[in-house]
Amino acid sequence: MCGFRTVVFLCCLNTNALVWCANGTRTLRPNIVMVMSDAFDGRLTFHPGSQVVQLPYVSYLREQGAVFLNAYTNSPICCPSRAAMWSGRFVHLTQSWNNFKCLDKNYTTWMDILQQTGYHTKSLGKLDFTSGGHSVSNRVEAWTRDVPFLLRQEGRPVTDLTGDTSTVRVMTKDWKTTDTAVQWIRDMGASLSQPFALYLGLNLPHPYPTNSLGPNAGGSTFRTSPYWLKKVSREHISVPKWLPLAEMHPVDFYSTFTKNCSSNFTEEEMRDIRAFYYAMCAEADAMLGEVVSALLDAGLLSSTLIMFTSDHGELTMEHRQFYKMSMFEGSSHIALLMAGFNMKPGLEVQQPVSLVDIYPTVLDLIGIPVPPGVSGHSLLPLMYQSSSYDYKARPSWVLSEYHGCNANASTYMLKAGPWKYIAYADGSSVPPQLFDLSTDKEELNNMAPQLPRLCQHLDKLLRSIVNYPVISQAVHHYNKQQFSAWRDSLGDSYSNVIASLRWHEDWQKDPKGYEKAIEEWLSMSG
Repeated sequence: MCGFRTVVFLCCLNTNALVWCANGTRTLRPNIVMVMSDAFDGRLTFHPGSQVVQLPYVSYLREQGAVFLNAYTNSPICCPSRAAMWSGRFVHLTQSWNNFKCLDKNYTTWMDILQQTGYHTKSLGKLDFTSGGHSVSNRVEAWTRDVPFLLRQEGRPVTDLTGDTSTVRVMTKDWKTTDTAVQWIRDMGASLSQPFALYLGLNLPHPYPTNSLGPNAGGSTFRTSPYWLKKVSREHISVPKWLPLAEMHPVDFYSTFTKNCSSNFTEEEMRDIRAFYYAMCAEADAMLGEVVSALLDAGLLSSTLIMFTSDHGELTMEHRQFYKMSMFEGSSHIALLMAGFNMKPGLEVQQPVSLVDIYPTVLDLIGIPVPPGVSGHSLLPLMYQSSSYDYKARPSWVLSEYHGCNANASTYMLKAGPWKYIAYADGSSVPPQLFDLSTDKEELNNMAPQLPRLCQHLDKLLRSIVNYPVISQAVHHYNKQQFSAWRDSLGDSYSNVIASLRWHEDWQKDPKGYEKAIEEWLSMSG
């Protein structure tokens, strides 16, 4: 196979982006590098969100390639969102219901297909898309979300300043993984005779575990150093507006309470939480920069498609919540940028896209037919602005769904044009929400009661994509079955174990009452 230095680059936009050797007799496909962060709010990758924090390497990718302005997760939680990205299929099709139930370990991902078709592949860092992971507490909270009790399941969000103005490496685990990726590019990537695909998964800017809450604690600590805080423009940090607790949608109220955010927060607390989160994003951006710099130094960027994306966002006290597990913009709007491989610089893509689009994009890029059953659509025509592409063939909507903990109903979001329609459970027992993002960017004005006909139209479209009442019922049965099997496996230790999970402080107030509520839930039909 010929080397990259003897290559003439051509983009065949009607089908695939291909690279031809100089003699025109053989094809050579691009390298593919993906950096996937956790909990990176996509609104920070373009104006005006980009004003709040310095992200020089996100800016570099935006200037040299394409930024997708309306990119969304297919499920606002770690494992199901990554399952959608690796499989190219909606969450309900793979039954990736929560952080414990995702893809089988032998599931064929697009990275597997690359390896099967001659790519040298390397995956480093956070993968988190197969079943069996995460804490017992996390999965039990997801299984019991239909039980009619309210228990705080997370630590109250806090900030933690560490180090000094010279402390660059706060998230040492991510930095070590990034160092390995950079060394791999310089040692292996530049010398391979075959194209390569490199995946780097970061944990940042996911909040850190709150260790004082014990081994089952979730991530409620926003930690950074003065070095990174200097990258944040505090004057651009907004303090989110909140609805009164009594006016919140019932599912949002449940989320707020279980996330331990229903008590009072000062404006200074909220600014600090948001500032620390943005600083964590700046640290993640620096890791992306190490990868970009390694590709540039090795002379590989022009022959490499580099992607930066995230599994979901982070609410950072918007809607009186932190974390994800919500269809609000802070949680569902993700980062997606692509550059390299002769892309036109400075492209801003308005069309709605989602993580399931990455699978067909990669296959389209290397000339492999997309198998049936894939939910996404290739992004190549958008990236390279193909004049022959029928843009009507691409859906004008994106779908996201959520079935895990911290929300007491399966949730389905359809984003179409300026409208965001959110349906719950069976479509009738929990009222829907409707937001016009063109006039209500903070998503505080639920238009569903005022626009019933529009809701009916969007609900019909949603049901044509996913029969969500049936899916909600399937998740309900799954939760009962899984919880019953887990309880039975514990035998006499059940009462002690369930009382010691993340909700232990509230559980101890009435352990017998909460156990009884679970038994009544298990005994209910339907």
